[in-house]
Amino acid sequence: MRILFITASQIGDAVLSSGLLAHLAERHPGARFTVACGAATAPLFAAAPFVEQVIPMVKRKRAGHWIDLWQRTATRRWSLVVDLRGSAIGWLLPTLRRRIIKSSWEPKHRLIHLSSLLGSSRALPPVLWAGEAEHARAAQLIPPGGPVLAVGPAANWGGKQWPADRFAEVIARLTAKDSILSGARVAVFASADERAGLAPVFAAVPAERLIDLAGGIDLATAYACLRRCALYIGNDSGVMHMAAAADIPTLGLFGPSSEVFYGPFGPKAASVRGPRSFEDICHAADFDHRRHDCLMLDLEVEAVVQAAESLWTRTAACAKPPPSTERGVR
Repeated sequence: MRILFITASQIGDAVLSSGLLAHLAERHPGARFTVACGAATAPLFAAAPFVEQVIPMVKRKRAGHWIDLWQRTATRRWSLVVDLRGSAIGWLLPTLRRRIIKSSWEPKHRLIHLSSLLGSSRALPPVLWAGEAEHARAAQLIPPGGPVLAVGPAANWGGKQWPADRFAEVIARLTAKDSILSGARVAVFASADERAGLAPVFAAVPAERLIDLAGGIDLATAYACLRRCALYIGNDSGVMHMAAAADIPTLGLFGPSSEVFYGPFGPKAASVRGPRSFEDICHAADFDHRRHDCLMLDLEVEAVVQAAESLWTRTAACAKPPPSTERGVR
């Protein structure tokens, strides 16, 4: 049985779709899976033990990336094609069955919308994978030695990137003496090209407690690193969804994006925003999606600190120690 799974190019959407892939693998043991995804997310899907091939889609002019995908898949006879991009290719490929997503603006989490495509009445939570090499690399980057606060202070749009100096203040508050993570190490997750705007975050952490993960690791290794952390705080981003999938307490910071649709998902997840709702921000007369200045200035440091402390208290009873010698595929 051959299954083609076409998922998003954006990291967050691709991570959210991973639960569907895991669900299909459980329902069809022994099936051979091909995953078409964005180049950045390819390592996440390549680590899944049941995935036979990953096709990274690099955007090209005149929809050339879709032509490339068709050429690589049209000569096979598929048992099932799942297209989470809602593209034409899902209709053009030879297959016994097809499941093609349709757009929806119903006020429900994106996971519920995706999961309904496979007939599931419940949200299928993300499931990510990392191999032995990624877990070994994570153990080098984050060795045993006390709790780690993970932060994701970057975002793919300036409007939803909370100021770096406020992240720095939150870090200082949460790792201060007698705080929930007193003296904790701090792991900063970002890409290499996001580093320049995060100087206040790096400056806020003493060198001996700083774990600099801004660039230089792939997403599968980043996921393995997240599994070794105690708490994650970050903007609405793909790393935020990876942290929730890593089963660590995850606090998402929101402003001009909706936590109703894209909040971190799971029993250890929570979201926080300022007094303005998503609609207040994005339906305002002066809203312009081309702006790159922060649209989250109404979210105060105190609100984030309180939300983090509340999440920590709520999840403490089900907390588990981070893996120190873990190996495996998840």
